[in-house]
Amino acid sequence: MSAYKEIAWNGIWKQNTILVQVLGLCPLLAVSTNFVNAVSLGLATVVVMLLSNLAISALRALIPYEIRIPVFILIIAATVTVIDLAFNAFLHDLYLVLGIFIPLIVTNCIVLARVEAFAAKNGLRASTLDGLAMGVGFVWVIGLFGAVRELAGQGTLFSGIEMIFPTLSGIQIFPADYPGFLIAMLPPGAFFVLGLLIACRNWLDARANQRLREQRSHGQPPAATSVAT
Repeated sequence: MSAYKEIAWNGIWKQNTILVQVLGLCPLLAVSTNFVNAVSLGLATVVVMLLSNLAISALRALIPYEIRIPVFILIIAATVTVIDLAFNAFLHDLYLVLGIFIPLIVTNCIVLARVEAFAAKNGLRASTLDGLAMGVGFVWVIGLFGAVRELAGQGTLFSGIEMIFPTLSGIQIFPADYPGFLIAMLPPGAFFVLGLLIACRNWLDARANQRLREQRSHGQPPAATSVAT
């Protein structure tokens, strides 16, 4: 169980694909103009990572080493095609908004990196958990990213939720005459928000490590909730 906890913690925080590995920036910067779009693409990526890791872990003994990368890409592409068709069939309005970024999950460095570094070398349970954890780590960051940009840029949250749940609507957080902060919706604003999130994560880790050093210097056992790296 400790090994599985470590895999989960690595994906969600310690080796977060965006804040630590700095992968998957293309969908992060392009689609995260609001919370709904960001989380929708993030959840699609989670499904692709989970299924791809599962399939490649199950077939790893049958895949020749010399052609592993083309085979991995073929499996990922097949999974993305299923997700793309499902979006088109059941969430057509959202599918039109996300556009090319659903098929482009095939080229997302996060997916290929995890199947090559982990799924191709580990068993089914560990690989499935790794795909899920790395995907969840991607989702919470891109969701927070989209929420910050939407709130600063438009003064709203959950704009476009009616594309998924027709009975719901977005929330106007700031007054209706809020002029918006345009740079938050543009690529430079996306880089600013990314830098702030990475800085916040590094600060939290530095604080956790400092507490851990202080506990050790006083001969106390480390706290169970430490975020040591």
